[in-house]
Amino acid sequence: MSRFENIREIDPDLNGAGLKVGVVMARFNIDVCEGLLSACTAELKKLGVAAEDITIATVPGALEIPLVLQTMAQTGDYDALVALGAVIRGETYHFEVVSNDSCRAVMEVQLDTGVPVANGILTCEDDDQALVRMQQKGADCAQAAVEMANLLRTLAE
Repeated sequence: MSRFENIREIDPDLNGAGLKVGVVMARFNIDVCEGLLSACTAELKKLGVAAEDITIATVPGALEIPLVLQTMAQTGDYDALVALGAVIRGETYHFEVVSNDSCRAVMEVQLDTGVPVANGILTCEDDDQALVRMQQKGADCAQAAVEMANLLRTLAE
């Protein structure tokens, strides 16, 4: 239903039935990443994505995520992808490099391939912030992946 007369408005569609979703999870800060993954996969299943239509790949850290996302996107086997990781500030400039470059590269994957990528790479000041955010962010990414896959299908019709 449109809010405006004679204007097409596409409503969000969170029905994951029939969608194939790839998830790439970093193993650095594993406790947080496993929390993200648990919440993400639970939400994907809640939205109707079949367990056998979810593929999980793990990588050493956040900077390795984009290459695997790109490889998965290029197969044409996935309707949407999810990036999960946790970059926690330390005492060096490394935090900014990893945070900025991983985010930029994740964005490039979706723009270059046309496959939506939900970015769940947390960038936090400390472990406590990451632990507080992991469940909600994991679920949010599942919803974003499903919604974007459905939106792109609708736009292509």
